[in-house]
Amino acid sequence: MSTLQHRKDFLRAARARRAGMPGFLLQARRRDPGEAEDAQIRIGFTCSKKIGNAVIRNRAKRRLRALARDVLPDAARPGWDYVLIGRPDATVSHDFADMRRDLLKAMRRVHEGNPQK
Repeated sequence: MSTLQHRKDFLRAARARRAGMPGFLLQARRRDPGEAEDAQIRIGFTCSKKIGNAVIRNRAKRRLRALARDVLPDAARPGWDYVLIGRPDATVSHDFADMRRDLLKAMRRVHEGNPQK
């Protein structure tokens, strides 16, 4: 599992499938053949200033990274890019166990092809 670094990768994920949950938004896309490491799972994290000040944004990103480390090794598919986007007030205060269940549910949605738009 590697981290998305380039803006173009985030923009491609933004145009793909998405599943909104109370604590975050998941964006996911299957990479084109030969685009990048085909067997690699890549993940990105975004928390805008809408979340709060730097301390709150960093706390939200830490929670999203912990969530990804916990869930993605089993639920993610090779050759896909995932972006977790923090939500104001919800990402830092939502119960972690609920967020874990929500991420599993969101992963099923994006992989089934019936994501929430």
